[in-house]
Amino acid sequence: MQVVAESSPAPSSEPSALRLALVVSAAHAVNDMYSSFVPPLLPRIMGDLDLSITLAATLAVAFSVAAALPQPFFGFIADRYGRRGLVVIGPIISGVFVSAIAWATGFWSLLILLVIGGIGSAAFHPPGASYAVRVSEGKGGGARYSVFSFGGSIGFAAGPVVAVWLAQSRGMEGLWLAALPVFVVAPLVYLGLRSGGAGETTRAERPPPAPPSEVLRHLRGPLGLIFGVSAVMAFIQRLFLTMEPIIVAESGGSETLGAVALTAYLSAQAFGTVAGGVLADRVDRRKLLANLCFWALPAHACAVWLGPDGAIGLAAAGAAGFLGMATLPPVVVMAQEMIPTGTAVSSGIVMGLAWATGALGVLVTGALADVIGAQAATLWSLPVALVAVGLALHPSLASHASGPAGTHA
Repeated sequence: MQVVAESSPAPSSEPSALRLALVVSAAHAVNDMYSSFVPPLLPRIMGDLDLSITLAATLAVAFSVAAALPQPFFGFIADRYGRRGLVVIGPIISGVFVSAIAWATGFWSLLILLVIGGIGSAAFHPPGASYAVRVSEGKGGGARYSVFSFGGSIGFAAGPVVAVWLAQSRGMEGLWLAALPVFVVAPLVYLGLRSGGAGETTRAERPPPAPPSEVLRHLRGPLGLIFGVSAVMAFIQRLFLTMEPIIVAESGGSETLGAVALTAYLSAQAFGTVAGGVLADRVDRRKLLANLCFWALPAHACAVWLGPDGAIGLAAAGAAGFLGMATLPPVVVMAQEMIPTGTAVSSGIVMGLAWATGALGVLVTGALADVIGAQAATLWSLPVALVAVGLALHPSLASHASGPAGTHA
């Protein structure tokens, strides 16, 4: 009888973890749809508000930083006070304010709307990733994170198409319709997380959350290296998303063609995150990250050089998106395994803080683009990906290359 009592919870553990990953994946899809609204509309916004490339890039970067920089703070809150509320409320804020950008009367009002919308996205990501990976479940965190990230990638890929379709069919003022999906999904997510969220936060044996001093100690070590890899790859991806529609417009391409380029890139990211999550549970993560970062450089360069006019250029954009996003699951899983009692805050560091750092670099490229052109400035900026290769291969990450999966095999 004793053996049966101890082993009976095991069969329900993994389905519960998968269910939570699927629920937060649905929320991630809606949330990240709004995250890719702005880049395909930048040429239109530049014309309407008479903005330079630098100012247009500032809008994209402002949203990215607002959606990223506060993530460690929201992760800290989620680890201590619960995650469900942030997972539900975050996408609502993002959807409402990003869909309201057509009401902006100038650069500053548009900037404010985007910043508030970005903060909503920042509130969602750390607790969402923590729900998905479930370090306490042990092996399989990479695959569970890939489910979560796949949802976000699908939403991210749909964003440019939805934004351009609404802008062309109903005008910019019709963008408010994009806020409707989040009000449909939010109640379902709230109910879907009820049992998982409450069960985790009230369990008496749950260890206390990691204090800030412990988080900072890890950040000075291997977590800092993972942060660096994530920041560099965030820069590469945000650079492409921001500059590609502008490059297409400068070469005489249409707004629709720019959106198609982003959709090819973002659609491939959905499959990249699945591949990265599955591989993170099975291979040496240092070598995986190093290879992904290395091959992402020529893929992005070819996509920028060739453009989306032909099949080869679109294929290059797809390869670039696949390789870039495949780096995210191993980064997040490694970070959460480094601080098992601070999974949300560690996710916030390697996602949010790293994304904000990478996005700021786009401002430099934007300023350079006003001088030498968007395509040339982007191509000159891409080799920074080699820095991520070096960080991934740092010897101090060797002990984290396999994670709990390796010790339990």
